[in-house]
Amino acid sequence: MTEPLPALPILVCDDQPDVRQALALLLKTEGMAALSCDHPDAALEAARTREFGVALIDLNYTRDTTSGAEGLALLERLQALDPTLPVVVMTAWGNVDLAVRAIKAGASDFVEKPWDNARLMSIVRTQLRLRASARGSSRLQAENALLRGIQDGELIAHSASMQRLLEVVARVAPTQANVLLLGENGTGKGVLAQLLHRNSKRAAAAFVKVNMGGIAESVFEAEMFGHTKGAFTDAKAERIGRFEVADGGTLFLDEIGNIPLAQQPKLLRVLEDGEFERLGSSRTMKVDVRLISATNADLQADIARGAFRRDLLFRLNTVELLLPPLRERSADIVPMARSFLQRLGARYGRTELRLGNLAEAQLLRYAWPGNVRELSHVIERAVLLSSGSCIDTLQLSGELAAGNQSTAHAAHSEPPKTLDGMEEHMIRRALMQAEGNIQRAADALGLSRQALYRRLQKFGIDQ
Repeated sequence: MTEPLPALPILVCDDQPDVRQALALLLKTEGMAALSCDHPDAALEAARTREFGVALIDLNYTRDTTSGAEGLALLERLQALDPTLPVVVMTAWGNVDLAVRAIKAGASDFVEKPWDNARLMSIVRTQLRLRASARGSSRLQAENALLRGIQDGELIAHSASMQRLLEVVARVAPTQANVLLLGENGTGKGVLAQLLHRNSKRAAAAFVKVNMGGIAESVFEAEMFGHTKGAFTDAKAERIGRFEVADGGTLFLDEIGNIPLAQQPKLLRVLEDGEFERLGSSRTMKVDVRLISATNADLQADIARGAFRRDLLFRLNTVELLLPPLRERSADIVPMARSFLQRLGARYGRTELRLGNLAEAQLLRYAWPGNVRELSHVIERAVLLSSGSCIDTLQLSGELAAGNQSTAHAAHSEPPKTLDGMEEHMIRRALMQAEGNIQRAADALGLSRQALYRRLQKFGIDQ
């Protein structure tokens, strides 16, 4: 595990200098930092710009010394800024009714002046633990909503090129270095990202995957950094962003080349300083995240045409790992196919299935433009459609049942007669001709990348 982040400071608000000094000294002896304010307005300004573990606030200030009105107003406004912030109120008057009003208004506890040091510190520690527990629960809920940890895939690496790659992975995984995974679509970049996480010191923490191609520019900040309630029209509740969910763990940004140019400085700032603000808030949050990115795009070409920042690439590619296409890993093809057959056979209740010699030879003759993902789909089709226990022939190229037919032949097969069917057929053909490159396929179809991604989702085409 990574080193824990420093404890959040304690916000102290009291109009008496000796009280502020005494509290700051007490907290310091207990290893806690304090930020002291002499007026509610100063405390609110501090709470707007940074995060605190607990707030210790007086109930009476300059307006009067008995009603507690200023302190209760400060309590309400602090809660509006951060509903999770524990607020401990202090009063010198021993007024039980006032303390009860504060508790009913949302205060976590109260302390009577002059305070007992042991009791005050016990309250502060308790509230810090409760806050940490609440934050952990909130993160867990958000993590579950984001489907923490995509399904594990098996990495088969008998080929020499993959063996060399795994040697580098073994050296890089335990470090904190950001990693950029390069390679064609379907080569297994997501599986390799999981392997890096599982072999890192963050393995027990979150692994959060984000497909950047599926996030529209208009919601980029809300998705990545979260938002406050009311930050925009549909923000009916506070939401935790992907960086916060991945705090202490690994964030995997797939299709990193799709980040809009206008949003790239925001990502660069998080990578440089570990800081960001939720949308609608001025409070700076700090996170400790290891970033793994993946792309099949030529980022150097994107930099040359002004679509990608060079300084962002330098932050992403501390280490670059290139996954070879499946056609260059012939030693892995048959073992991988057998592994898929075993797993998919168990899923569909076809555990008796095996690959025949002809089918295995067919696998080795094919060029695999869709790489590992295409191989998985081919085996899944065989599991679903095979009538016997031995699979001797495989349906390749996605549309035609032939082991060595070209994609050009596939492109000339009779298209479906429904509009949706024709659209899906054209998209699959464009992807095939573009060898899985989303941008080239989108250009050929006259679509934006976002529009193509929406259609891929509509037709269940995995990319």
